[in-house]
Amino acid sequence: MCVWCNQDSASRKYAFCNLDCLLRFASALHGEEQAELSECFMVNGADYRGTQNRTSPGSTGRPCLYWNQTREHAYNTAKYPNGEWGLGSHNYCRNPDGDVQPWCYISENEEGIYWKYCDIPTCHMPGYVGCFLDSGTPPALSGSSGTSTKLTVQVCLSFCRKRGYKFAGVEAGYACFCGHEGDVRRSQPVSAVECDQVCFGKSSELCGGDGRIGIYNVSMGACQGNFSDLSGVIYSPQFPDDYEADSNCSWSLHPLGCESVEVTFRIFDVHDPNDRLELWDGHSNLLLAQFDGRRRPGAPLLFPTDHLLLSFHSDQLLQAQGFAILYRGVKGPPINGARSDLRTLPGDGSRLIPTSSDWLNSTWTYSANDSAIGVGAWVMYTATGTFILAILIISYHLRKRTCLFVQKKTGSSLGPFSSKGPRSRCQCLGGEAWAVAYRHTRVVICTTRGAPHHRPLRNGGGVAGDDEASSDCSCLCHSYENLSSTNQSSLKSLISTI
Repeated sequence: MCVWCNQDSASRKYAFCNLDCLLRFASALHGEEQAELSECFMVNGADYRGTQNRTSPGSTGRPCLYWNQTREHAYNTAKYPNGEWGLGSHNYCRNPDGDVQPWCYISENEEGIYWKYCDIPTCHMPGYVGCFLDSGTPPALSGSSGTSTKLTVQVCLSFCRKRGYKFAGVEAGYACFCGHEGDVRRSQPVSAVECDQVCFGKSSELCGGDGRIGIYNVSMGACQGNFSDLSGVIYSPQFPDDYEADSNCSWSLHPLGCESVEVTFRIFDVHDPNDRLELWDGHSNLLLAQFDGRRRPGAPLLFPTDHLLLSFHSDQLLQAQGFAILYRGVKGPPINGARSDLRTLPGDGSRLIPTSSDWLNSTWTYSANDSAIGVGAWVMYTATGTFILAILIISYHLRKRTCLFVQKKTGSSLGPFSSKGPRSRCQCLGGEAWAVAYRHTRVVICTTRGAPHHRPLRNGGGVAGDDEASSDCSCLCHSYENLSSTNQSSLKSLISTI
């Protein structure tokens, strides 16, 4: 049983009593034990929101300055007043500039140093064992070794993984060493801040230090694996480096003694819609969920199956960092509503379907006959869309056509028409009459028999000098005065072109 010592409940920082505990923390635990989660799970600790306020645990480190007292430096609460990057009226370690790990400002010493990295034992990725002393005689890891001016953490992990070693160590920014569990047990752990050398091949990663070696489990970033532990973390291929083009990887989750598997995405950095992560039921081989550059995971998911298969495929475009998935086996059947942040997925082969365009905050529905329902739904949606489009087109043209000629008769059959206002009487004397619907108003237009429609005629109640007689249009009567002056002008302009 792993025993903690020097526990500080306020700061949630722990020191391990022995190296066995450290190793067991770094990898997934067995049986009833659960893997301890890192306080900051991102590679560089940018998401750390803990309360460590010294550059190393206990009293040996330098105290951090308050972020509201560092106005002479680039990062302070005056410049970021809304809590950006976790800054505030406190002196807790943070990583506001995307450095390799959390840090803080300190009082300047004689060397002119005004900031230092913070040593936070729980702020490391699962799979990172820790920083160790390497005197070179013998080396901390006694297996194969090599150097590279393009060294990254994953370059070293891949080098050792291909040679069958369990652990890989990076040192001095450019050196890589391989070894087994016995080597790690004999090594002397030191403070994490002593592994502060930037990798020669990637400035956002740390590759040990001078006489200090940072050790990782080679399963981190592997393209395949079988996981039977109660809990653990699955990383995308080549993590923490970007996953490669044309990746085709798979992992099997089968937590022993469990009936369900809970999955939480701690990192999901995939941009290409053709790079997809799929989750399958290991018993029925039915697809349960699929995520890609467009469809992104949200809340933790609970799969009522004890065997989960994951597969990841990428094309040759838009590589990114990938993902880190925390899984946990659950004993006993899932209880609906037990946790409000969990989404329970069916175990009968029903497929996970998003119902919102916001994939990070979407709700989910399920369909046991996804393919059949999908075809019927597409037919219904297409027919409905076509009908709506036709209605919109017809409405547009009806609105656009403001003048509709609906009737044509002789003047004698129409007889006299009376209207209110100054045009108290209107007659079509021996001419043709058109009944016109203009902007929902009925208007009668009189013309001379055989004459062009645009010939000026005298209004029944007016004289040749009136507007109607002098305008280039026929006699207008019957509700014409109900139109606004703008519509009257538009109607006359329309008629004059006929």
